[in-house]
Amino acid sequence: MATKTSTGPSTAERVRSACVRAQDAVLAIEGSDPTITSVHHLRSNGDVVVAVPHASAAAALAWNSGSGGLPAVLELTDHAPLPLREPVRSLVWLRGTLHAVPDYESRVLADDVAAEHPHPGLLDLGHSSVLLRLSLASAVVADSTGAEPVALDDLLGASPDPFWELETSWLQHLDQDHRDLVDLLVSKLPAHMRTGYVRPLGIDRYGLRLRVEDSTGDRDVWMPFAHPVSDPTELSRAIRMLVGCPFLNGLRSGRGGAAGR
Repeated sequence: MATKTSTGPSTAERVRSACVRAQDAVLAIEGSDPTITSVHHLRSNGDVVVAVPHASAAAALAWNSGSGGLPAVLELTDHAPLPLREPVRSLVWLRGTLHAVPDYESRVLADDVAAEHPHPGLLDLGHSSVLLRLSLASAVVADSTGAEPVALDDLLGASPDPFWELETSWLQHLDQDHRDLVDLLVSKLPAHMRTGYVRPLGIDRYGLRLRVEDSTGDRDVWMPFAHPVSDPTELSRAIRMLVGCPFLNGLRSGRGGAAGR
């Protein structure tokens, strides 16, 4: 097998990927209950656009704050695609100044967001939800390895993992239809980890993560590819190389088509 040269995604890449994958996000403002957001989108200019219920405290407080805005934190939760004992893979906290978005700007801003990320929640704007803008000041991510801040310049210059939209279907397919492949990956683990229940936890252009659940707790294992990959064919080949069998049928995705066969 080739010498491992992949080191994994940078902190900035991890945050960008978590931001686009996260289904759950809440906006926290001191003195009020957290508000669930239906849309959250980090733009390249450092603004986070969020949609909140029209009658929410967050919307009222943002409008009442005037042009100066008010401090707020957006918390995003990245859940594992599979039902695990501990389903949260990472948490991201985006802290900044929250501003209201005037009606005459809202549609233009919504169109800009839709061009980058056509979220269905944008269709509710003007009916049950309104847009707010969080001017980003800091970002922190926390996962099983601990908590770590990320410089804003690095964050805004990074891109989400190219496979983020397909990750869920790929991992579910790997877990449900290719347990033989998972077993081969497990055989590469240290002996003390092979007695637990092993599930796929995450996959990106740099490698594969597994979750080992046993009576002593949960452990995450990083299995890097020899080199970062850029398309499904390269990804399938990298997984086959991980198990030491380059001729094994590769991962297939019902959503993304064959990823090497």
